Amino acid sequence: MNFLEKIELIDVDAANVAEHGVFCIKDKKAAGFHKKVEWFKEKQNKGLTLKIAIDEKGIQLGFIEYIPSEQAWRPIKAENYLFIQCITVYSKKMRNQGLASHLIKACEQDAIAHKKDGMCTMSSNGSWLAERTVFEKYGFVEAEKKGRFELLYKSFGNMNTPRFLDWTQEQHHYTGWNLIYANQCPWQAKSIHELSESAKANGIDLKIRELKTPKEAQKAPSGFGVFSLINDGELLADHYISKTRFENILKKEKV
Repeated sequence: MNFLEKIELIDVDAANVAEHGVFCIKDKKAAGFHKKVEWFKEKQNKGLTLKIAIDEKGIQLGFIEYIPSEQAWRPIKAENYLFIQCITVYSKKMRNQGLASHLIKACEQDAIAHKKDGMCTMSSNGSWLAERTVFEKYGFVEAEKKGRFELLYKSFGNMNTPRFLDWTQEQHHYTGWNLIYANQCPWQAKSIHELSESAKANGIDLKIRELKTPKEAQKAPSGFGVFSLINDGELLADHYISKTRFENILKKEKV
């Protein structure tokens, strides 16, 4: 029996999410865990799928989260695809044994079963997204590139190519200091709290807005979609940052 034959994929749903968790944040007492669970259960996430890979000992090794592309929490436009929002394999050792491809294959099987036109995803060499090589090994090709982000897709033969929405056009709507986020990523809660407290301590009026629907996230002012730190139309961070990183940004902005 090879490695992958020993792997079980757990389908996480509203009934068992408290038991199995959401993979990327293990502490079930953390605010981010509870925020993610609440987000996971929201009705606008119809069709959301979270699969966690476990070994024969029940140890969680990786996960994949995907959703119908029309409801993606990223600034993309794609019709009748499944959009992979997150994929993570815990260790480098596991990455070399085909687990990521195993997870993507599960998504593909769902896409075919639900008569989708293909799968798509965003990749980046930067933070919080998988690198493109993970998907290229499984037949994904580039539809578009913008900044540090690539939009990749695997079509089942149709001519419907996914596209980025232009998040840079949204940035000028924001005056002053703004923090825009969604609880799709469970690490946001810690960051929101830390940045809010730091802003108060530094006399900064930080306006905080939670994105509550996929359509709002698709119109977010950053490529990652579910986190944007902006000052007077300038995007300063497009992913979760620490208090220290925020205070370094404040120092630079005051220069």
